[in-house]
Amino acid sequence: MNEKLVSLRYRYWPDHLLGEILSKRWTETAIPVIVLIAVAIVFSRAIPGFLTPASLADTARQAGEIGFVVLGMSLVIIVGGIDLSVGSMFALTDFCALFCLDILNWPVAAVILVTLAVGGLLGLVNGILIGYFRLRAFITTLITLIVYRAGYDLLILDYSNQIAAAFPDLPSWNFMGGGDLFGVPSVALVYAAVAIFGHVFLTRLRPGWHITAIGGSRRSAYNSGIPVRRTIAQCYLASGVLTAVGALFFAARLGTVGGDIGVGLEVTVLTAAILGGISLGGGKGSVAKALVGTLIVLLITNGLTTLSAPGGVNRMVLAGILLLAAMIDIRWVKNRYRIISKVYVSPTYHAMPPVPSTAADSGTAFALNDRLREVSEIGLGRIEAPEDVILDREDNLYAGSRHGDIIRFFPPDYERMEVYAHIGGQPLGMAFDRRDNLYVCIGGMGLYRITPERKVEKATDETNRSLRSVNDDSRLRLADDLDIADDGRVFFSEATVRYEMHEWPVDGLEARGNGRIVCYDPNANTTRTVLRGLKFPNGVCVAGDGQSILFAETWGCTVKRYWFAGPKTGKVELVLDNLPGYPDNINLASDGNYWLALVGMRCPALDLAWRMPGFRRRMAKRLPIDEWLFPNINTGCVIKFNEQGQVLESLWDLGGVNHPMITSMREHRGHLYLGGIQNNRIGRYKLPGADPDFVQYDVRWGRRA
Repeated sequence: MNEKLVSLRYRYWPDHLLGEILSKRWTETAIPVIVLIAVAIVFSRAIPGFLTPASLADTARQAGEIGFVVLGMSLVIIVGGIDLSVGSMFALTDFCALFCLDILNWPVAAVILVTLAVGGLLGLVNGILIGYFRLRAFITTLITLIVYRAGYDLLILDYSNQIAAAFPDLPSWNFMGGGDLFGVPSVALVYAAVAIFGHVFLTRLRPGWHITAIGGSRRSAYNSGIPVRRTIAQCYLASGVLTAVGALFFAARLGTVGGDIGVGLEVTVLTAAILGGISLGGGKGSVAKALVGTLIVLLITNGLTTLSAPGGVNRMVLAGILLLAAMIDIRWVKNRYRIISKVYVSPTYHAMPPVPSTAADSGTAFALNDRLREVSEIGLGRIEAPEDVILDREDNLYAGSRHGDIIRFFPPDYERMEVYAHIGGQPLGMAFDRRDNLYVCIGGMGLYRITPERKVEKATDETNRSLRSVNDDSRLRLADDLDIADDGRVFFSEATVRYEMHEWPVDGLEARGNGRIVCYDPNANTTRTVLRGLKFPNGVCVAGDGQSILFAETWGCTVKRYWFAGPKTGKVELVLDNLPGYPDNINLASDGNYWLALVGMRCPALDLAWRMPGFRRRMAKRLPIDEWLFPNINTGCVIKFNEQGQVLESLWDLGGVNHPMITSMREHRGHLYLGGIQNNRIGRYKLPGADPDFVQYDVRWGRRA
């Protein structure tokens, strides 16, 4: 009864969902959005008509003008800097626009281009000093604030009256200042377009990733080959251009160059950025956060102005909010990750039947033996982490390496070797198709192929997202083994949708069913998920009928069959249950049966821990990962089974001398080739009585030469 309650509690209590939600980047904007809603409600109740369409349109115009400056400031903060000169740059570019329009009588298009160029030049000065000369951003932009403001004050002494006396009547200029489209102000439309581009830039384009990386760790970004100085300079240049865009719309709306323009704007803009959730420490931020912060600040300042609060009160309130936002930025981020660390890793109840006997005198197919003691070694000390092995038409042997290489060994003795292709990541499962393309599952990267010309191509790295999943499971995190059907479709397993390659033990700790089977169709270039909720699915092998696949669930200690064609399409059947170890890759045998690698052996302590999720959670928090309970991976084992679920024989290396860990095996010309992700060699075992003409050239089409 107690175990039943434990099972229900850890299966249905949504603490793991809370961890998923808090780990999302959009939750960083949760508090600013709540503040925005609260501010809107408070002022709408205190001020009649505060949220009327006319009032909202006016707020949108101001939000657009200031919002461009906030976007520029946010970009600079994300890259790890700060720009205190935005107020002075705003005033100078406002003057530039009106000077060109009212005094020089230039056309609007020329005014826009020159103003943007001036803004970019002002920002570039900061960028060169901070990016290339590595000066302190705070002091540098404080100095340029003073210099730019002094220049502006000198200019308006000579030209302010002439600008004030001019009344240009230009439709395009008037549209910029006060026009709208279907009730939406022109500045809001332009801001929306720039914001959408900014979002795509920061989240989907490589330069945006570089900016975030530099803000997170400048030294690491430099060591990764990112042009740090140039990128920082470009961010300040972009800040100047965006400030000029805001000044253009401001100039078109008011047409003034008063002495107070831009005064204190840096405080307003900085408050908006920080209040929106842009981290002062750099490396974190988004366009959405900048927009939310802008709206909060504008609603507060407009509300206080409507309530006839003195200007000093406005500035004091903004300063107080800035201080509060900085405190929240530090405390919320710290506590958010603390909460995530407590609830994200959430083990569930996972009961296992008693381990079947493997005693030497048990008389079962699992009975211990030492048949693998005679395994010969290929590439000893010259290859690392050959998780899977495969052979081609000419009997060449291929294996992956943890350095991201595919290594080829040449027959007949397999002493000579070469790097067949550098593919990156951790190569896992492999299979040849009919056109001699070598498909490879790469942990953390997806499914790739190597053409006969040795060209590396990405096949797919994402699939359809589950509508019921809080976690974005569209990206492939840990594709690990594959097989190819007669029609060319590639079926491959993804062990977990929550963890990366280096985090796979955490998924085993959870035993929650985060894995899936995915199908890639090279003919249609489509990828879709066909099975979900699997407990670390691993080995995949197309069955002899050509209509189903066999796949292993490592943490479930089972082998199952999935029908992808024929009258049973979509059904899943159990083939092997309650194995004495944790199954990995599956491949064909020459007699029509199947070989299965057991990557580790079960032990009573771990079987007991599966039924104690609270204990496993505490273990994850208090112990380093190398001290967790693990399967016994020092005893290698391969079993042969048929489609009826009968285990026919087993091969053991009890001493762990030649092959202590086995993740894969291939039968080829009377030999069994063994791979192991933690080994430094490939094993070769001569199978007594095996067909010497059986060629396992690719996973599906085992055949005789």
